[in-house]
Amino acid sequence: MSVYSRVERGYLRAMTESDLLSAAEVFPELSDEVKVRFPEGEEPVLLRPDGTEVDTWRENHPFTERLGRAEYARAKRLLHIEMLKLQYWVQDTGQRVVIVFEGRDAAGKGGTIRRFTENLDPRGARVVALGTPTERERGQWYFQRYVEHLPTAGEMVLFDRSWYNRAGVERVMGYCDDEQYERFLRQAPEFERMLVDDGVVLVKLWFSVSRAEQRTRFIIRQVDPVRRWKLSANDLASLDRWDDYTQAKVAMFRATDTAEAPWTVVKSNDKRRARLEAMRSVLARLDYADRDLGVVGEPDGRIVGAANTLLEEGEDDTSLSPTPIAPDMTHEPGLHPDEPA
Repeated sequence: MSVYSRVERGYLRAMTESDLLSAAEVFPELSDEVKVRFPEGEEPVLLRPDGTEVDTWRENHPFTERLGRAEYARAKRLLHIEMLKLQYWVQDTGQRVVIVFEGRDAAGKGGTIRRFTENLDPRGARVVALGTPTERERGQWYFQRYVEHLPTAGEMVLFDRSWYNRAGVERVMGYCDDEQYERFLRQAPEFERMLVDDGVVLVKLWFSVSRAEQRTRFIIRQVDPVRRWKLSANDLASLDRWDDYTQAKVAMFRATDTAEAPWTVVKSNDKRRARLEAMRSVLARLDYADRDLGVVGEPDGRIVGAANTLLEEGEDDTSLSPTPIAPDMTHEPGLHPDEPA
């Protein structure tokens, strides 16, 4: 198993003189000849100059080993069958389901969405990933362009980022003013209450990645030719704004973690566990036809849970509102940053 394929080595030679030099200014680690190993069928692995693995995924994570490939594949297949049952139920009963995927950059939202949908009928399950607002959209009510993508009867819509852009990147990067931001925090809970009151099933998932693991994933994006498009200017700018994003996240949770539309936090340093538990958390809260409780089980409270139980560095359990993940479900608390793994 080589570190780079022939094509990848050619790509890196081509970018050495310009792109790699500028990248090293942002990621000094690249000057130390770090490498990326591309195991077949596995996630890329960042290596130190001495060949040892950079294991930042362990930071603030309750498990000492990543979930193995075979165990992951077996569990994923069974959960995919349950996801199809859920879709059939949604179609047969005319349900409308909205799942919001939010979190820090490189937290694994896109990969989880692909695992949610890879065996679903695309005619009844849509992914919405909106770009920068147009001039016309900037003149509209802020929520208006998202309303246009809400599901009709029998449909599931998965938002790859959502109206919560305003509480996150727009707030931190200065893309909205204070008045717009405060208005959003007032209106978002009301907007979501209207959706739920009208019968929409609304699930809000926040993917949490640790600071060191986020940086590792950014470096992999920089040197991996098929992932480099994911590394945006906002991603690079966020490296020095971790605390600002933490503050924005806490403020957002305080304002929008409501009984009608609670947030569910997913610890995503181990992507495989995060994907499985995110699916499980959705399936566990919906009483769809022919649900196999033995397969769905109960979400692992160390990986997925309420906002005040799964914390990031710099947070404490009084920062966030203790809204349960779903009615009548109990969960053990997640790992606090001060606790040993």
